Amino acid sequence: MDDKKFHLATFGCRTNQADSAALRDDFLSQGYLETLDWRQARIIVVNSCTVTHRADQQVRQLARKFSRGNPGAQIIVTGCYAQRDPQKLARIPGVGAVVGNTHKHQIVEIAGTELDDGRTLLPQYEDIARIYRDDFQKVRVLDSTAAKQPGARTRPFVKIQDGCDSKCSYCIIPLVRGPSRSVPPGQILQQVQELVQLGFKEVVLTGIHLGTYGRYLVPRYSLDLLLAGLTEIPGLARIRLSSIEPMELSQRVIRLAAESDKFAPHFHICLQSGSDAVLRRMQRPYSISMFEHMISEIHSSLPDAAIGTDVIVGFPGETDEDHEQTRAFVQRMPFTYLHVFPYSDRPGTKATQLNQKVDPQVRQQRGRELRQISEEKSGAFRRRFLGQRLSVLTLSEHQEGMRDALSANYLRAQVPAWVPANQIIDGLVTEELGNTLLIRPIG
Repeated sequence: MDDKKFHLATFGCRTNQADSAALRDDFLSQGYLETLDWRQARIIVVNSCTVTHRADQQVRQLARKFSRGNPGAQIIVTGCYAQRDPQKLARIPGVGAVVGNTHKHQIVEIAGTELDDGRTLLPQYEDIARIYRDDFQKVRVLDSTAAKQPGARTRPFVKIQDGCDSKCSYCIIPLVRGPSRSVPPGQILQQVQELVQLGFKEVVLTGIHLGTYGRYLVPRYSLDLLLAGLTEIPGLARIRLSSIEPMELSQRVIRLAAESDKFAPHFHICLQSGSDAVLRRMQRPYSISMFEHMISEIHSSLPDAAIGTDVIVGFPGETDEDHEQTRAFVQRMPFTYLHVFPYSDRPGTKATQLNQKVDPQVRQQRGRELRQISEEKSGAFRRRFLGQRLSVLTLSEHQEGMRDALSANYLRAQVPAWVPANQIIDGLVTEELGNTLLIRPIG
C-alpha cells in the first residue's frame, strides 16, 4: 500500500463538496496521490453531513465499512457530524481522528502525524480516537479556496460564504458551521479567473447562507456586486448559484440574472412549508404571500428559468390542513422540481422540544404526495423544450455512446459521446428519455 495515497468520501451539500475539493488540493499540493479505490488508500477522509438522522447513520456505516475492508488505513472523519458529535464517531473501531469543521483546514497536517502521539482538545476521551474540535467562538475556520484541480468535475464549486446566523428551530447547521462569514471579493475573483484559465466554463457559487454574502466584510459588500464582477471575467461562460434563502434574494440579483447571459437561469429557493402556521413554528422569517411574490417575479422575468425548492414534511404540529396548504401551494407555483425531506429530529435544536410529533407513516405518505407533484412538474418542464434549441455544458460522465450534459436552466441532457467534456454547445432537443433530454448537436 502506497503511504501517499488518499481517498475522499463526501456526504451532503455543495458546500461540503467545495470543502472536499479544497481538501483534495491540499493533499495533492503535499505530494499525495488520490485513488478512487478506497481499498488502496493509506489515508481515508470521510467528509460528513449531519442534517438528518439518516445522514448520521450513513456516515457511521461507511466508516465501519472502510475500517473492515481496509484495516491498515488511517481513517479521518470530518465535517458537520464530526463537529456535532465527535465522541460517537471517535468510538467507531478503526477511526483514528475526528476533525470538526473548526479544524478542517488542518487535516493534511493531522494525516501526516502519528495519531497515537497526537493531541486532543477533549482530554477526557484519551481512550478513543483523537478529536480535533473547538467552539467557533474560539476557533474560526479559514475560508476554503477554490480547488485548482477539481478532479473529474467540469463544474467546480467555489465556496464564497460559510456559517449561518439564522435561528430556524429545526436546523443544527449554525451550531456545526458557526457564524456567517465571507471570502473577500478580490480573492473570489482571482480564484474564478484561475479556474477559467484552466479551461472551466461554469462555476457554481456555494455557501451555507449564500444571500448573506459580504454582510460582515469591512467594507460591507453584497452578493449582487460580486455577481456583477464575475460576469466581467473574460472566458467565463456561466455562473450558477446554489440554494439561497427567500429573505436574502434581492431584486438586484433577479434583475442581473435577467440581463446577463452569463447568469444561469436557475434558482433554488428554500420554502420548507406552504403553511404560515408551520413557518412560524419553524421560525422562518417570511410568509407564504411574500414567497409567492418572489417566485412570481422570477417567473415573470425569466419564464424559462428552473425554480427548485426544499420542503420538510411532518414538522411537529403539522396538521392535515397544514399539509394540504403546502400541497396546494407547491402545485400552483411554477416550481420545476422539489427536494422533499421528512422532518428529522436534531438534538440541540428548539424543534426537539415541540410537542405533537407527526407519525412516521404520515410523514412518509405526505412525502410521497409531494414527490409525485415534483415528478409531474419536472416532466412538464422538460417536455416544454422538445423540438427546441438548447445550450448545454458537456460533463465528464459518459456511457453507452452518450455523454451527460446540463443546460443553463438545470435540465439533464445527453449528447453523443464523441463531443468532448467541458464544452458549451447548442443542440436540438429530439426526445425525452426518462428524466433526460436527448440532444443532437448543431453546427
